[in-house]
Amino acid sequence: MKIRLSQIAHARSGDKGDAANCGVIAFREEWYPIIRDALTVERVKEHFTGICEGEVERYELPNLWALNFILHNTLGGGGTVSLKLDAQGKTIATAMLLMEIEVGDTVVLNNV
Repeated sequence: MKIRLSQIAHARSGDKGDAANCGVIAFREEWYPIIRDALTVERVKEHFTGICEGEVERYELPNLWALNFILHNTLGGGGTVSLKLDAQGKTIATAMLLMEIEVGDTVVLNNV
């Protein structure tokens, strides 16, 4: 079945110069493998087509049930020079959580 990422994870984002930084954290330990497998560099790059013009880096933090992404060349030069509405990348987390991912039928979503 397909679900929105927001159903099993939360996220926070910000700026690192011209790059956006986005952390995605599973609500439950058993959901970490789902986000780890679903959120590939290629999938995140595709999800941010037209927004992320550079490469995407991914870092795994299994002890925190989290992934951290750096989306290079995303903020139009960075907060002090960018003409983009979101020059600090604060909406990247919300956009990431809108991604639909495939999960097995055994995933129970109530009582998050």
